[in-house]
Amino acid sequence: MDPQDFNTNSQLRASDADRDRAASVLSEALAEGRLTPLEHSERLDSIYAAKTQAELVPLLQDLPAASGSPAPVSTGTAQVARRDGRIVAVFGGASRKGTWQVPPSSTVVTVFGCADIDMREAILPGQEITMRAFSVFGGMSITVPPEMRVVDSGVAICGGRDVSGNSAESENPGAPVLRLRGACVFGGISVKHRPRKPERS
Repeated sequence: MDPQDFNTNSQLRASDADRDRAASVLSEALAEGRLTPLEHSERLDSIYAAKTQAELVPLLQDLPAASGSPAPVSTGTAQVARRDGRIVAVFGGASRKGTWQVPPSSTVVTVFGCADIDMREAILPGQEITMRAFSVFGGMSITVPPEMRVVDSGVAICGGRDVSGNSAESENPGAPVLRLRGACVFGGISVKHRPRKPERS
């Protein structure tokens, strides 16, 4: 969506769809590092308080257009955008489970939504993975195999980060490492070590 789609002089009342489209631009900007979590939260509050299209324009005018992004993939009520290792869920949910290719570096953003990421059966790109996880008024659950070491350097602002302690297997030399970064703003991130599911005979 191009911010220019909204008329700066328009007193036309903003619809729920207008606000949701504006929120998706903010979420993409947060995922790209153009906005801090606090800036994102403040602008998001202003978007959902806006009554006219003209009020939306100043909140988006310093951000690039998101019109070049692929159309969101609908998962129930979720809007999940997939591009370059990014998972963005706004007012919905995103899930990665089973056998899937984990990129070396990825960004996960939830805004009034949730994400469930299970890495136990995933195909890892190497020994080290970096994940930037941002949760704004939302939640995120990450499940890792017993041998994966988790290093969390993220922050929580009026939110929480629950990262389970490393297991005995994860202390072995050469264990795969998940470096978790990002922030929670009125949201939460939970990381748990769990054994792999037994194979069916």
